[in-house]
Amino acid sequence: MNEPSIVVVDYHKGNLSSVVRGLTRAGARAFASDDPDAIASADGIVLPGVGSFYDAISYMAEHGQDRAVIEATHGGKGTPFLGICLGLQLLFERGDEGVPADAPTVPAPDPRGTGLDAGSIFEADGTRWVRGLAMLPGSCTRLESARLKVPHVGWDQVHLTEHGHPCPLLEGFAEGSNVYFTHSYALGADVDEDDVAGVTHYARNFASVAARGSVFGCQFHPEKSSAHGHTILRNFVRLCS
Repeated sequence: MNEPSIVVVDYHKGNLSSVVRGLTRAGARAFASDDPDAIASADGIVLPGVGSFYDAISYMAEHGQDRAVIEATHGGKGTPFLGICLGLQLLFERGDEGVPADAPTVPAPDPRGTGLDAGSIFEADGTRWVRGLAMLPGSCTRLESARLKVPHVGWDQVHLTEHGHPCPLLEGFAEGSNVYFTHSYALGADVDEDDVAGVTHYARNFASVAARGSVFGCQFHPEKSSAHGHTILRNFVRLCS
Protein backbone atom coordinates (compact mmCIF):
# COMPACT_ATOMS: atom_id res chain seq x y z
CA MET A 1 0.00 0.00 0.00
CA ASN A 2 1.28 3.47 -0.85
CA GLU A 3 1.85 5.87 2.05
CA PRO A 4 -0.78 8.56 1.38
CA SER A 5 -0.41 12.17 2.44
CA ILE A 6 -3.23 12.96 4.91
CA VAL A 7 -3.73 16.45 6.33
CA VAL A 8 -5.31 17.00 9.74
CA VAL A 9 -7.07 20.35 9.47
CA ASP A 10 -5.82 22.77 12.11
CA TYR A 11 -8.41 25.41 13.02
CA HIS A 12 -6.33 26.47 16.03
CA LYS A 13 -8.34 24.69 18.72
CA GLY A 14 -6.52 22.11 20.81
CA ASN A 15 -3.83 19.48 20.32
CA LEU A 16 -4.00 17.51 17.07
CA SER A 17 -1.00 15.30 17.77
CA SER A 18 -2.98 12.22 18.84
CA VAL A 19 -4.85 12.20 15.51
CA VAL A 20 -1.61 12.63 13.56
CA ARG A 21 0.02 9.81 15.54
CA GLY A 22 -2.98 7.51 15.00
CA LEU A 23 -2.93 8.07 11.23
CA THR A 24 0.83 7.56 11.12
CA ARG A 25 0.51 4.23 12.94
CA ALA A 26 -2.17 3.30 10.41
CA GLY A 27 0.29 3.81 7.54
CA ALA A 28 -0.16 7.43 6.45
CA ARG A 29 2.22 10.33 6.01
CA ALA A 30 0.11 12.50 8.31
CA PHE A 31 0.60 16.15 9.24
CA ALA A 32 -1.42 19.03 10.69
CA SER A 33 -1.89 22.22 8.69
CA ASP A 34 -4.06 25.34 8.60
CA ASP A 35 -3.07 26.12 4.99
CA PRO A 36 -5.94 25.81 2.47
CA ASP A 37 -3.46 24.87 -0.27
CA ALA A 38 -2.12 21.98 1.82
CA ILE A 39 -5.68 20.86 2.53
CA ALA A 40 -6.62 20.98 -1.14
CA SER A 41 -3.58 19.02 -2.32
CA ALA A 42 -3.51 16.17 0.21
CA ASP A 43 -4.53 12.58 -0.61
CA GLY A 44 -6.91 12.59 2.34
CA ILE A 45 -8.43 15.11 4.76
CA VAL A 46 -9.24 14.61 8.44
CA LEU A 47 -11.24 17.24 10.33
CA PRO A 48 -10.81 16.57 14.07
CA GLY A 49 -13.14 17.40 16.93
CA VAL A 50 -12.14 20.26 19.19
CA GLY A 51 -14.15 23.30 20.38
CA SER A 52 -17.67 24.42 19.50
CA PHE A 53 -19.52 24.24 16.18
CA TYR A 54 -19.69 28.03 15.86
CA ASP A 55 -16.05 28.69 16.73
CA ALA A 56 -14.74 25.97 14.42
CA ILE A 57 -16.80 26.79 11.34
CA SER A 58 -16.22 30.53 11.82
CA TYR A 59 -12.46 30.04 11.77
CA MET A 60 -12.64 27.69 8.79
CA ALA A 61 -14.79 30.14 6.82
CA GLU A 62 -12.64 33.16 7.69
CA HIS A 63 -9.43 31.44 6.57
CA GLY A 64 -10.68 29.60 3.47
CA GLN A 65 -10.44 26.12 4.93
CA ASP A 66 -14.13 25.46 4.26
CA ARG A 67 -13.74 26.12 0.54
CA ALA A 68 -10.58 24.02 0.36
CA VAL A 69 -12.35 21.05 1.95
CA ILE A 70 -15.45 21.32 -0.24
CA GLU A 71 -13.49 21.78 -3.46
CA ALA A 72 -11.21 18.84 -2.69
CA THR A 73 -14.04 16.47 -1.80
CA HIS A 74 -16.73 17.63 -4.26
CA GLY A 75 -14.83 19.49 -6.97
CA GLY A 76 -13.96 16.49 -9.11
CA LYS A 77 -10.94 15.27 -7.17
CA GLY A 78 -13.05 13.27 -4.73
CA THR A 79 -10.51 13.41 -1.91
CA PRO A 80 -11.48 11.03 0.93
CA PHE A 81 -12.62 12.91 4.03
CA LEU A 82 -13.01 11.83 7.66
CA GLY A 83 -14.65 14.04 10.28
CA ILE A 84 -14.02 13.12 13.92
CA CYS A 85 -16.43 14.15 16.72
CA LEU A 86 -17.06 17.87 16.03
CA GLY A 87 -15.56 17.22 12.60
CA LEU A 88 -18.47 14.88 11.88
CA GLN A 89 -20.99 17.49 13.02
CA LEU A 90 -19.45 20.20 10.84
CA LEU A 91 -20.16 18.04 7.78
CA PHE A 92 -23.84 18.86 8.14
CA GLU A 93 -25.99 21.86 7.32
CA ARG A 94 -26.49 23.56 10.64
CA GLY A 95 -25.65 23.51 14.34
CA ASP A 96 -26.63 25.64 17.32
CA GLU A 97 -23.61 25.13 19.60
CA GLY A 98 -21.91 28.33 20.71
CA VAL A 99 -23.87 30.69 18.46
CA PRO A 100 -23.67 34.18 20.05
CA ALA A 101 -27.03 35.60 21.10
CA ASP A 102 -26.11 39.08 19.83
CA ALA A 103 -24.49 38.13 16.51
CA PRO A 104 -26.24 39.50 13.39
CA THR A 105 -28.26 37.05 11.32
CA VAL A 106 -28.85 36.77 7.60
CA PRO A 107 -32.11 35.83 5.86
CA ALA A 108 -32.39 32.12 5.13
CA PRO A 109 -34.36 30.71 2.17
CA ASP A 110 -35.46 27.71 4.26
CA PRO A 111 -34.98 26.29 7.78
CA ARG A 112 -31.76 24.51 6.76
CA GLY A 113 -30.09 27.67 5.46
CA THR A 114 -29.71 26.24 1.96
CA GLY A 115 -27.29 28.26 -0.13
CA LEU A 116 -25.80 30.24 2.75
CA ASP A 117 -22.05 30.37 3.19
CA ALA A 118 -20.44 28.32 5.94
CA GLY A 119 -20.36 30.33 9.15
CA SER A 120 -23.53 32.31 8.34
CA ILE A 121 -25.90 32.76 11.29
CA PHE A 122 -29.63 32.47 10.66
CA GLU A 123 -32.84 31.87 12.58
CA ALA A 124 -35.21 28.96 12.02
CA ASP A 125 -37.51 26.83 14.16
CA GLY A 126 -37.13 29.32 17.01
CA THR A 127 -33.36 28.71 17.16
CA ARG A 128 -30.25 30.62 16.10
CA TRP A 129 -28.20 28.38 13.82
CA VAL A 130 -24.82 28.60 12.17
CA ARG A 131 -24.35 27.08 8.73
CA GLY A 132 -21.91 24.17 8.55
CA LEU A 133 -20.02 22.72 5.59
CA ALA A 134 -23.36 21.31 4.33
CA MET A 135 -21.71 18.33 2.65
CA LEU A 136 -24.54 16.21 4.10
CA PRO A 137 -28.11 17.18 5.06
CA GLY A 138 -29.12 17.48 8.70
CA SER A 139 -28.63 19.28 12.00
CA CYS A 140 -26.53 19.05 15.15
CA THR A 141 -28.15 19.75 18.53
CA ARG A 142 -27.42 19.27 22.22
CA LEU A 143 -27.97 15.96 23.98
CA GLU A 144 -30.64 16.56 26.64
CA SER A 145 -31.30 14.21 29.56
CA ALA A 146 -32.72 14.54 33.06
CA ARG A 147 -31.27 11.15 34.02
CA LEU A 148 -27.94 10.81 32.24
CA LYS A 149 -24.88 12.99 32.60
CA VAL A 150 -24.10 15.30 29.69
CA PRO A 151 -21.48 15.46 28.23
CA HIS A 152 -21.47 11.85 27.14
CA VAL A 153 -17.97 10.71 28.09
CA GLY A 154 -16.59 7.18 27.96
CA TRP A 155 -16.91 3.91 26.09
CA ASP A 156 -20.15 3.08 24.30
CA GLN A 157 -21.41 0.84 21.52
CA VAL A 158 -21.83 1.49 17.81
CA HIS A 159 -24.58 -0.50 16.11
CA LEU A 160 -24.23 -0.88 12.37
CA THR A 161 -27.12 -0.04 10.06
CA GLU A 162 -27.88 -1.74 6.75
CA HIS A 163 -25.70 0.94 5.16
CA GLY A 164 -22.94 0.36 7.69
CA HIS A 165 -22.28 -3.30 7.00
CA PRO A 166 -20.90 -2.68 3.46
CA CYS A 167 -19.28 0.68 4.38
CA PRO A 168 -15.56 0.59 3.49
CA LEU A 169 -14.66 2.69 6.53
CA LEU A 170 -16.14 -0.02 8.78
CA GLU A 171 -14.56 -3.08 7.16
CA GLY A 172 -13.57 -5.42 10.01
CA PHE A 173 -15.39 -3.27 12.58
CA ALA A 174 -17.65 -5.61 14.55
CA GLU A 175 -21.29 -4.89 15.32
CA GLY A 176 -21.67 -3.42 18.80
CA SER A 177 -18.00 -2.48 19.16
CA ASN A 178 -17.19 -0.19 22.09
CA VAL A 179 -15.41 3.05 21.22
CA TYR A 180 -14.56 6.25 23.09
CA PHE A 181 -16.94 9.24 23.08
CA THR A 182 -16.72 12.71 24.59
CA HIS A 183 -19.42 15.14 23.40
CA SER A 184 -22.45 17.17 24.43
CA TYR A 185 -23.91 17.62 20.94
CA ALA A 186 -24.94 15.03 18.37
CA LEU A 187 -26.64 14.68 15.00
CA GLY A 188 -30.40 15.10 14.97
CA ALA A 189 -33.29 13.05 13.63
CA ASP A 190 -33.34 15.05 10.37
CA VAL A 191 -30.16 13.35 9.08
CA ASP A 192 -30.81 11.30 5.94
CA GLU A 193 -30.98 7.64 7.01
CA ASP A 194 -29.12 6.66 3.84
CA ASP A 195 -26.10 8.57 5.21
CA VAL A 196 -26.15 6.76 8.58
CA ALA A 197 -23.74 3.82 8.87
CA GLY A 198 -23.76 3.43 12.66
CA VAL A 199 -25.97 4.52 15.57
CA THR A 200 -25.47 4.90 19.30
CA HIS A 201 -27.99 5.51 22.08
CA TYR A 202 -27.24 7.96 24.88
CA ALA A 203 -30.06 10.30 25.94
CA ARG A 204 -31.44 9.63 22.44
CA ASN A 205 -30.53 7.69 19.34
CA PHE A 206 -28.00 9.52 17.18
CA ALA A 207 -25.89 8.76 14.14
CA SER A 208 -22.40 7.89 15.38
CA VAL A 209 -21.02 7.02 11.91
CA ALA A 210 -21.99 8.81 8.69
CA ALA A 211 -20.93 7.92 5.17
CA ARG A 212 -21.67 9.04 1.64
CA GLY A 213 -19.29 8.18 -1.18
CA SER A 214 -15.79 9.05 0.00
CA VAL A 215 -17.03 11.35 2.78
CA PHE A 216 -17.11 9.80 6.26
CA GLY A 217 -17.52 10.91 9.85
CA CYS A 218 -17.61 9.36 13.31
CA GLN A 219 -18.90 10.93 16.52
CA PHE A 220 -16.39 8.98 18.62
CA HIS A 221 -12.61 9.35 18.64
CA PRO A 222 -10.96 6.50 16.70
CA GLU A 223 -7.52 7.72 17.76
CA LYS A 224 -8.55 7.02 21.39
CA SER A 225 -10.53 3.82 20.74
CA SER A 226 -7.83 1.17 20.87
CA ALA A 227 -7.98 -1.65 18.30
CA HIS A 228 -11.48 -0.78 17.00
CA GLY A 229 -10.42 2.80 16.32
CA HIS A 230 -7.18 1.64 14.68
CA THR A 231 -9.27 -0.48 12.32
CA ILE A 232 -11.18 2.61 11.20
CA LEU A 233 -8.04 4.70 10.74
CA ARG A 234 -6.35 1.90 8.81
CA ASN A 235 -9.39 1.61 6.53
CA PHE A 236 -9.38 5.35 5.91
CA VAL A 237 -5.67 5.32 5.08
CA ARG A 238 -6.31 2.51 2.61
CA LEU A 239 -9.08 4.54 0.97
CA CYS A 240 -6.66 7.46 0.60
CA SER A 241 -4.15 5.23 -1.16
